[in-house]
Amino acid sequence: MGKIMESEIAEIPAVFQRLISHIEEYARVTELIKTKEIKSVLILARGTSDNAAHFLKYLIEIELGLPVGLTSPSSVTIYKTKLRFQNTLVVALSQSGQSTDLVEYANSAKSAGALLISMTNDETSSLATLADFHLPLMAGTEIAVAATKSYAAQLLSSLLLVSTWSGKKFELDTLVVHAKLMLAKSELVAQGVALCDPNSEIVVLGRGFSYPNARECALKIQETSKISVQGLSIADYMHGPISALTKDTRVIIIAPNGFPMDSLKTDIAKIRNSSPKLIWIGSSQLAGPQDVVISGANCGSEILSSIVDVIALQLLALHFARKNGLDPDSPAGLSKVTHTI
Repeated sequence: MGKIMESEIAEIPAVFQRLISHIEEYARVTELIKTKEIKSVLILARGTSDNAAHFLKYLIEIELGLPVGLTSPSSVTIYKTKLRFQNTLVVALSQSGQSTDLVEYANSAKSAGALLISMTNDETSSLATLADFHLPLMAGTEIAVAATKSYAAQLLSSLLLVSTWSGKKFELDTLVVHAKLMLAKSELVAQGVALCDPNSEIVVLGRGFSYPNARECALKIQETSKISVQGLSIADYMHGPISALTKDTRVIIIAPNGFPMDSLKTDIAKIRNSSPKLIWIGSSQLAGPQDVVISGANCGSEILSSIVDVIALQLLALHFARKNGLDPDSPAGLSKVTHTI
């Protein structure tokens, strides 16, 4: 079970290499952006791609200082709003590029004056052909219902876009090396899975650039193991949901190397009061002696490490589904392309 999902996770280093080798495409699109007086950015996505959208949102706000929002497709598809998007960049993220509501919203945004860029895994898809500029994810055909290599590609594609737009350089070649090393930690990931019980609450927490991965880790477990999992910002968790924390809750902390860990000390201490054994993906800086640590990438940058650590959270979902006797390649009730209005 899960052989397809496992093989697609294993392709991630090669996907990274392909994207990096086509970085000139990002230089072309950023030249197009610079010809426009872009004053705000909106990101259009659903599901896994929506988690990647949060990563892109952080990148643009932090590296470029522009206001970034996430779209509400139903404002167009249900409420038939007439958009006014002058001086606005809309970035559409989608594995398939076929989701009905995304295509309808993108069409309305473009008609309303927005510059439309799409990132999809299908260069012939509706979103790809509709866009002013399309950036292919180059992940190759993705068969498993739970998106893995396409999500990793969306994170790197987002970084390539913002890096070339802002002029900030990153040590991109380290991604491929560290991604290969991460794949070799599958047994370490299995140790973390051994602590998880499908009958007990599971919470995945992150902050900053790890917040999108916390959401994605929770989604992957939900998709492949058919249980409800929360993926939250640690800050949001402390504002209410922590009241439901018990000794049986399994808390997974996504904490990439490079993140300022001192900012988490107080919150982690409060979490330990009720759930003393934690699972860490990334840094071990705040880990206790009884915690399980899935050591993350150390790429010299929180952003780069976050992209590579995606592999660990995907392996966690894979192993957990197998432990639960489920096939993560074909979760019941899900299909690869979801059509919503």
